[in-house]
Amino acid sequence: MTEHTYREAGVDIDLEARAVRALVANLTYQRTGAFPMLGGVGHFAGLIDCGPYALALAVDGVGTKMLVADALCDWRTVGIDCIAMNVNDLYVMNIEPVAFVDYIATDALSIEKMEQLGQGLNKGARLANMNIVGGETATLRGLVNGLDLAGTCLGIQRKEKIITGEDITPGDLIVGVPSSGIHSNGLTLARRVVEEYASYDTHLPGGTKTFGEELLTPTRIYHEVLGVTEACTVHGMCHVTGGGLLNFRRLADYGFSITDPLEPPAIFRWLQEAGSISDVEMYRTFNMGMGYAFVVPPGSVGAVQSTVPGARVVGEVTEKPGVWLRGVDIQ
Repeated sequence: MTEHTYREAGVDIDLEARAVRALVANLTYQRTGAFPMLGGVGHFAGLIDCGPYALALAVDGVGTKMLVADALCDWRTVGIDCIAMNVNDLYVMNIEPVAFVDYIATDALSIEKMEQLGQGLNKGARLANMNIVGGETATLRGLVNGLDLAGTCLGIQRKEKIITGEDITPGDLIVGVPSSGIHSNGLTLARRVVEEYASYDTHLPGGTKTFGEELLTPTRIYHEVLGVTEACTVHGMCHVTGGGLLNFRRLADYGFSITDPLEPPAIFRWLQEAGSISDVEMYRTFNMGMGYAFVVPPGSVGAVQSTVPGARVVGEVTEKPGVWLRGVDIQ
């Protein structure tokens, strides 16, 4: 049986990292005058100095999950994914999302699709308590084949409350928070395995949902974060997106040792078994049931668990650099 990988499916996360570094290396200009940039490029969101406050900008899209929506002719929830992928990137810096603009690119307009996209975007905005203040729709026949949805999110926070990970120290504990499933990452590999060994309209063994419904389950919006940071000390946070556990490398140069990961939902176990995918590849590609994580001193664990359902300690920060899964370096 062929061993499937994210690279073999068409996404090389190591190449992507090098490509992003090549891009960022050329982004050297910084504006003069008021409202300069705070910090560097490369965290989960970019910051702008606005006196006592910082404005934050994040941008993301739904990715190839849109192809699953197309296959099922169901676009009602992908708007939630678009909102979630953006606001979760603000939450990791303790930024409150306040405004959003969407970008829809298509080869042909459909009233039905636009209505359903609007339903999801509106629900996502409600879950994140955020205004959708505008957007852009572009018909790009010849350039776009199908439908793509992305967006940009604006957030705000007092500068002294921003969390960047700079306070992370060895001995801090990693508290994982369950995901709602696949979220919006790794779908290129997930789709390949489902299309090769099952179909979107068949049921996951032992489950009530079809594979298509499992893959379309919307990304969890971690709105509880702002309550956690008010209740206790948080040194860093991680939104576990494309690249899986490797996202922890954005936070600090210390090591992140995951010794007791959350139990992956059945969809991940099936993908791994059907696609003959190794543990390392799974945790480098998918969230594996942990869509978000807090990095906190031991004394804050109780406050996190009492505020966020399902949260529990999955590992700790170490002096030795790297991202470790049960003692194996997954880098």
